[in-house]
Amino acid sequence: MTAPAVPNLRDPSLYANRELSQLDFNFRVLAQAQDPTVPLLERLRYLCISCTNLDEFFEIRGGAVLHAVDLNLPAGVDGLDPARLLGKIHERAAKLVEAQYRCFHEELRPALMQEGIRLLQREQWTAAQREWLRRYFLEEIMPVLSPLGLDPAHPFPKILNKSLNVVVLLEGRDAFGREGHLAIVRAPRSLPRIIRVPGLDGGDTDTSLDFVFLSSVLSAFVDELFPGMTVKGAYQFRVTRNSELILDEDDVDNLALALRDELLGRGYLRAVRLEIDERCPQDIVDYLLANFDLPPNAVYKINGPVNLNRVIQVYDLVKRPDLKFRPFTPRLPREMEGMFEAIRQGDVLLHHPYDAFTPVLELIRQAAEDPDVLAIKQTLYRTGKDSPIVDHLIQAARNGKDVTVVVELRARFDEEANLGLADRLQDAGVQVVYGVVGYKTHAKMLLIVRREGSGLRRYAHLGTGNYHSGTARAYTDFSLMTADPDITHDVHLIFQQLSGLAAPLTLKRLLQSPFTLHQGVLERIARETAHARAGKPGRIVAKMNALNEPTVVRALYEASQAGVEIDLIVRGACALRPGIPGVSEHIRVRSVVGRFLEHHRVWWFGNDGRPELFCSSADWLERNLFRRVEVAFPIKDPLIAHRVHREGLLNYLADNQNAWQLHPDGHYERCTPAAGEVAFSAQLSLLEELYT
Repeated sequence: MTAPAVPNLRDPSLYANRELSQLDFNFRVLAQAQDPTVPLLERLRYLCISCTNLDEFFEIRGGAVLHAVDLNLPAGVDGLDPARLLGKIHERAAKLVEAQYRCFHEELRPALMQEGIRLLQREQWTAAQREWLRRYFLEEIMPVLSPLGLDPAHPFPKILNKSLNVVVLLEGRDAFGREGHLAIVRAPRSLPRIIRVPGLDGGDTDTSLDFVFLSSVLSAFVDELFPGMTVKGAYQFRVTRNSELILDEDDVDNLALALRDELLGRGYLRAVRLEIDERCPQDIVDYLLANFDLPPNAVYKINGPVNLNRVIQVYDLVKRPDLKFRPFTPRLPREMEGMFEAIRQGDVLLHHPYDAFTPVLELIRQAAEDPDVLAIKQTLYRTGKDSPIVDHLIQAARNGKDVTVVVELRARFDEEANLGLADRLQDAGVQVVYGVVGYKTHAKMLLIVRREGSGLRRYAHLGTGNYHSGTARAYTDFSLMTADPDITHDVHLIFQQLSGLAAPLTLKRLLQSPFTLHQGVLERIARETAHARAGKPGRIVAKMNALNEPTVVRALYEASQAGVEIDLIVRGACALRPGIPGVSEHIRVRSVVGRFLEHHRVWWFGNDGRPELFCSSADWLERNLFRRVEVAFPIKDPLIAHRVHREGLLNYLADNQNAWQLHPDGHYERCTPAAGEVAFSAQLSLLEELYT
């Protein structure tokens, strides 16, 4: 009898494309906007998030693929060459855009209208509203506009990334006898994109629930900018540009100065996408495409405002708690008064946003004020504006402590903020390190050195998320505060490596990219594979934001072939295809999209009854495993490990309301309760269990 053929685990058909998989995630976000069980203003917020995500996708992933096309790079493990991939991206994105605007026009706008929240189109303006908007245009908008007629003396202007613009078709001659044809009106970013209109009774604008897009006002009154000429048409448009900064760090003497120079030009890098009013004549569309050097499939003809994501302002302007998620107060531990004593007694775990981020801030504050604290070391990737952490670190330096901060200047879209943050810290006497050339420092680590008795003790905080008070209320993450000698020793060595020059480290407990993390993951997958082949139970449960690293995917396929039962909870892009006979029939992949952004990375390996659990700042992506400084830290305390396993993994495997199951062909299907099964939401259950 002929043995069955062994599948080739390098077959491109076994791998989904990361970019297309990431686009699919935004369909799942949009599904929240289409869900009538979600509060109405939250649905509007989800719609805006899907739009903003798509913008960022084109700025980063789309720009990278376009760059790969220019360089004629080969196909990836999925077999798609860059040119074909770019075509598929535009095809898939066009379907997403169509679904977004259909949701806005057919579902959300009518539902908001029923609640008295009116997002008015031009044809819905009353005579009184039109007159008010005309005065508003003349007094508040027109003075800051600089229309540009296009002729040999006025070439096509530079168009800023994602800025609102109007192309105007003109007829007639101006005061100089110049014949009009086309003009461009750029809307400065100082202008509000959503305008609140007073009520019909002339009431206070601040209490009105009538809103108009700036783009509608510009189009309605653009003729005021061209007296004596006839406006034959006015069409809003927006161009999205590649926003990935590329520094040749080998040729950079001062990373901060080089980055400042690069940021100046970011808004005018290569165009990737053009959005334009669907009524715009094709010859004008072609003219714009040629100007931006874009192919025909890069244009998106829009039925509505091209900057739909700006409607998010309505969420904040409308004070209707009944149309939003019920507010909650994160839980505070009892140990807030003496953080060092509490950590000495045992590891402290925080599960954000259900547990408050305040203890992390308080630990840094107490360290800054404690006379026994000698040194503080911390990584900062994203901190948010006016972060109290920065104030505490500055105060610590002023109090005579040795403070070292690793600021990642290349944190995407936070580069400018981090440059300013680094300047503030340096001015206060903090030693600022920019990490390692060629490797982003993405690890979330804090180390405090304190004199206790006749010796020194180290305290560490390690997290899966950023040191950012705002995102700690919106993202799910784990924080571990520990005085464990092995872990704090490892953190100390990594900080020494980041601030100095050192050979690869021998760490006791932590796994570190780009050195041991990738191999550590492969070894643990291989261990489960060996257990299964020996007739023992093999089990892996892992949660992360994204998965695409080919050797990890192949290792998981091999584990599945050996009989290891694998559950993956992957929020976004996933290159692995589950459920393929002979390859991945023992692998299940699900994505959970809910009130909070799923962000913690947790990996659990059964290890034949002696389970091992890690939390990490890293996804199983090539960039995290090879091109970043990342850490994965073990949860050693059995009770805490049990809590992380239950809250961060099992809880999500039981979700049948906000979870989506990935099928072998790459499509996701929303999970629903089976007959007789109780509806269960992972996030809602944690809110009910943990918050006060």
